[in-house]
Amino acid sequence: MIDEFDIGPVELVVLSFPETRPSPSTVEALKQVLANGYVTLLDLVYLAKDHDGSVSQIDVDEQLEDVGLGGLAFDAVALLNDDDLDVVRESMEPGTAAAVIVYEETWARSFAATVRQDGGEVALHVQVPRDAVLSAVQAATNATGA
Repeated sequence: MIDEFDIGPVELVVLSFPETRPSPSTVEALKQVLANGYVTLLDLVYLAKDHDGSVSQIDVDEQLEDVGLGGLAFDAVALLNDDDLDVVRESMEPGTAAAVIVYEETWARSFAATVRQDGGEVALHVQVPRDAVLSAVQAATNATGA
């Protein structure tokens, strides 16, 4: 069971794939992130949309090996629901797949716990989109002439 003082920020990410299976290098990269302890996987649902538009779903407690995601060791906490997944299903193109992942930022666990134990709280946690960061870096580089 998760202790309210012993959990870091939790995020949801949707990874889309141009085929109905993720590449072996993508699966290996995810395994490395988990093995290094940067994140703790809390939930995962794999969706694949056939060329006819039908969507198949594999939940974390099912046969992830069938889609190349075997060997991901974690204790699942069922956090995703059909409303979450409907948004993803509707946005998928035929012949593609998606992995919907909920994870805890394990690296921040002890820091966030200390803040809460001292009476504070993580009042806002916003992930800045990659494209916004790249644009800001480019603008700063152009302004300094570097």
